Amino acid sequence: MSGVSTHHRTSERPQSPSQGQPSPSEAAGIITCLRDKSIDELRKLLTDKEAYNAFFNSLDQVKIQNNLRDELRKETLQLARENLEKEPRIQELKNQCTIIRTTELAAAHEKLAELERQKEETLKSYSPASLLQKLHVAMNRVEEESEMLHRQLLDKEIDLQTFIQKYKKLRTVYHKRALFHLAAKTSVC
Repeated sequence: MSGVSTHHRTSERPQSPSQGQPSPSEAAGIITCLRDKSIDELRKLLTDKEAYNAFFNSLDQVKIQNNLRDELRKETLQLARENLEKEPRIQELKNQCTIIRTTELAAAHEKLAELERQKEETLKSYSPASLLQKLHVAMNRVEEESEMLHRQLLDKEIDLQTFIQKYKKLRTVYHKRALFHLAAKTSVC
């Protein structure tokens, strides 16, 4: 019976960090306290849980540990109160970050959309079809200039020598562009 009850009580006792056993100096202090007790008082400690708890809580080591625990509890509660006081400010800062992030993100999306639109326009203007169209327009412009020059000759607005020089240059440009246009059109299609 005493073996079972002793095992039960030791499991309820807080143990020191060194392998669950009190240090030699702690043990000596406890033994000194127990040595002063009578046999009836010792039996009562073994059988009466309240008497055991009263004795246990009267030990200096236990009082020190209880005081430390109480101080830590007070400090923890104080820190928790301080953290709770900071909660509205933290929430306000989170909201501000969300607003800033959202507005910056919207501006970045707008800028990205504008840049993508510009890229598409640039790519479109350099597409094979667009380049062929530009080359065709340039050919037609030179053709029109050649015709205007021919009319000027017929209307005697320019002399034959000037006409031949200018006309030869215009027709050379026209035929180069026509060849490029034909080659490009053949390779694209």
